[in-house]
Amino acid sequence: MSAVDSKAMAAAVERPAYRDTNVLRWLGAYAASTVGDTIYYLALSWAATRGGSPAQAGVVLAISAVPRALLMLGGGVLADRLGPRRVVIASDAARSVIVLGVAALLLVAAPGLWLLAAVAVVFGVLDALFMPAVGALPPRIAP
Repeated sequence: MSAVDSKAMAAAVERPAYRDTNVLRWLGAYAASTVGDTIYYLALSWAATRGGSPAQAGVVLAISAVPRALLMLGGGVLADRLGPRRVVIASDAARSVIVLGVAALLLVAAPGLWLLAAVAVVFGVLDALFMPAVGALPPRIAP
């Protein structure tokens, strides 16, 4: 190891994580994604209660948890194989496209509960990919 490499490593180790630009970018992106997820769940529950009863809205919301619980281990494997950054970006992009498409559809027509349930399942699958990948990023970006 050269003297330049050891100095760079020492400088990286001495810098606290809250000053690392990669950690701050990850934190900002994760916070934005979490806000988007919260807005999605609020909108989904609102649309489901308008299209059916509160009990049916609860079923639609619960449906999204099933694929997330069943597929999360596979999402971790995929994040290890393809890289967590790639999986996070792809799953967030797919979730954005789905939410924007459903929002446009809801402007034109009244939602059927079957449509909302299908969106909930797809969103649950994408969450199963996203969650393990986003959890694997901090150790990879911080020294």
